[in-house]
Amino acid sequence: MRTLAIALALLLLSSQAFALDVAGVNVAPTVAVQQKTLLLNGAGVRKKYLTIQVYVGALYTERKVATPAELLADPGEKLLRMIFLYKKVGKKTIVEAFAEGLENNSPDVARSAEAKAFLSWFTEDFAAGDTVDISFSPDGTVAATHNGKALGTVRSPALAQAVLLIWFGEKAADGALKKEMLGNG
Repeated sequence: MRTLAIALALLLLSSQAFALDVAGVNVAPTVAVQQKTLLLNGAGVRKKYLTIQVYVGALYTERKVATPAELLADPGEKLLRMIFLYKKVGKKTIVEAFAEGLENNSPDVARSAEAKAFLSWFTEDFAAGDTVDISFSPDGTVAATHNGKALGTVRSPALAQAVLLIWFGEKAADGALKKEMLGNG
């Protein structure tokens, strides 16, 4: 009986280490950011016009969060990962989508120099298979990478919150994805 219990415990522990499959994309259960291990909080698919799969979105946090308020109040490191599924998303479309998300959820920040700097980082198209990471540090630093290449960094707690609200605000870009990344999907 004890052997069975140990075997079940090991099976449960090992199953947590496996990647989650979302729309054919393996989403890692953990990522390392600033020498910390972040845990997958939730993941889902960003859809446009209900059927077009644009990217897999994954939220990583130091501790589990279930609501936008918990996410914004959490003082730990955070990472939002987008793994693109659609054949090509043009840089103009990307910048327009981020600008719209900022305007819809944080209009005061959307017109700031920090927001303009953030939007200026996205100068290339995103193609199927590309990975874009946006990280959020406790001091309000926002940084982005595209396939591991640094795009930019800015320290602004207001911008950090505004960028998170693109996905987690009242007027989130995709309500279903918001729920899934908060682990409620």
